Amino acid sequence: MTALTGGEAIAQGLVAHGVDTVFGLPGAQIYGLFDAFHQADLRVIGARHEQACGYMAYGYARASGKPGVFSVVPGPGVLNAGAAMLTAFGGNEPVLCLTGQVPTAFLGQGRGHLHEMPDQLATLRSFVKWADRVEHPGDAPAKVSRAFQEMLSGRRGPVALEMPWDIFTQRADVNASQPFGRLPPPPPDSARIKAAAALIGASKNPMIFVGSGAFDASGEILELAELIDAPVVAFRSGRGIVSNAHELGLTMAAAYHLWPRTDLIIGIGTRMELPLWRWPYRPQGQQSVRIDIDAVEMRRFNADVAVVADAQAGTSELLAAVRKVGFTKSTGRRQGLRDASARAKHEIQSVQPQMAYLDILREILPDNAIVTDELSQVGFASWYGFPVYQPRTFLTTGYQGTLGSGFPTALGAKVAFPDRPVVAITGDGGFMFAVQELATAVQYGIGVVTLLFNNNAYGNVRRDQLQAFDGRVVAADLVNPDFVRLAESFGAGAARVTSPDNFRPALEQALANGGPYLIVIEVPRDSETSPWAFIHPAKP
Repeated sequence: MTALTGGEAIAQGLVAHGVDTVFGLPGAQIYGLFDAFHQADLRVIGARHEQACGYMAYGYARASGKPGVFSVVPGPGVLNAGAAMLTAFGGNEPVLCLTGQVPTAFLGQGRGHLHEMPDQLATLRSFVKWADRVEHPGDAPAKVSRAFQEMLSGRRGPVALEMPWDIFTQRADVNASQPFGRLPPPPPDSARIKAAAALIGASKNPMIFVGSGAFDASGEILELAELIDAPVVAFRSGRGIVSNAHELGLTMAAAYHLWPRTDLIIGIGTRMELPLWRWPYRPQGQQSVRIDIDAVEMRRFNADVAVVADAQAGTSELLAAVRKVGFTKSTGRRQGLRDASARAKHEIQSVQPQMAYLDILREILPDNAIVTDELSQVGFASWYGFPVYQPRTFLTTGYQGTLGSGFPTALGAKVAFPDRPVVAITGDGGFMFAVQELATAVQYGIGVVTLLFNNNAYGNVRRDQLQAFDGRVVAADLVNPDFVRLAESFGAGAARVTSPDNFRPALEQALANGGPYLIVIEVPRDSETSPWAFIHPAKP
């Protein structure tokens, strides 16, 4: 045993689990924790708002697959970071929130102590996978290990630990932290695998849908796809699991052209949002197979064959079973996929000027560059118009759609991969949620290139209002600062672009600069083509 404070016990637990970076914003209740970070040689990246702390941890986790850790004060700090934790929950990413509490003697008293919430732990449990309180320094090693176990076992997700103010500096004998043992995933049920293989063997035009639960199964999924000539499609999160450079890696726009003849859908690590919610119909007689580690998820869509399993293990066993059953490929199938891709590429060029900028961006960036999409007109278009070549290189918010996430998420990704280009796509509305983090980027040398498309509006809100409410617009038009001068005042590089013609040299300069850089792309209000015809396509 070693005499440690509560803060030191937590910090040593992080180190024991391979953590080297914490995103945070210190405050009175957690001073003892931040001092322990320093003593444990953990790198602390301080943000200017708690929401950004959470998003940076999310971006770090989303890009790397490793846990992202952040620390904020209790009460308002936790609530400020709530949007980021919801995003991590929606994106199934391992994010650990470390926060404080009122002193032990005040717990449950409701006496209005600094930053006190009626029930912070219950609040946290409402939007994370697991949350607990550390009430004694000696409890910290086991609680930290449990947090990592919960984050990384089964369906991944965010977790939280709170510690009372006084315990962070209270010293006691503590056993050394023991790294967690990840709970083994359920083994694939052999009878269900056999039934799934039989459905695949009998199908003519199968289609595979993937989501973030399949990030680690890209090799097995590609093998299965090649065996049965099945296109692999992702809506947002699973993009890049099979490269769009491969003829089986289709965008959702291309896949929709094949939808009428699709007789079997195979969902791997996905909620199946695209075929079940976004697309307006399912072909008659279509059957379904699902592989997902979350048994609860299976009840939300009753597939003909549901296999509760890790995506990699489940797909591997399914692949072996299909090889035994055999599959007869349809004549001309690959040519049909190529034709659908070519048709979609032609059609999406109508979405301007978004596609003109995205085409240049894809041409210049290397395959392993990381892009965050953000909720903007260009971000929406990127879901179907921006080719993605590797897993975890197109970072989205999953189903949460949290405006303002793009820039701080990109900062976290760049911290995880400082040697790879990281580009944040954002709009003027979303960027202002986290504009202050330009100071963070400059202070810590986080060289994210941010593409800010400025249409002086919440563009999608404005379009929806014009269409739905007889041309009335309420609180959707924006008056903005001079973003170039603003970025320069923080010490970041900046440039203004007015057309795709001068975007290319600006982007090349920004990437060569190496530091934080903002490219402001001026877009006339209401000039962008709506992307929604591709996201919510009409029934043919």
